[in-house]
Amino acid sequence: MNTVFIVVLAGLLSVTALLALARLYRGPSLLDRVIAADMLLATMIGAVGAEAAINRHATTLPVLVALGLLGFVGSVSMVRFAVREKP
Repeated sequence: MNTVFIVVLAGLLSVTALLALARLYRGPSLLDRVIAADMLLATMIGAVGAEAAINRHATTLPVLVALGLLGFVGSVSMVRFAVREKP
């Protein structure tokens, strides 16, 4: 049962990452690309969190906090840049 769960979870996370990469590549505007990058980072956070939950350890908690902070700061700074660009 655990192996099936891991395979399904890996498949879903892979599909999510591929869709985010496609939007990152094809995004017509800067904000579309920022949202796609944020989604890709959220997928990475989910993957690291799932790995920690499956293996039952908390050693990757600082990595999760750093990735979350990076996503927040990156999104806020890009939105501020995009708002300042429009008249």
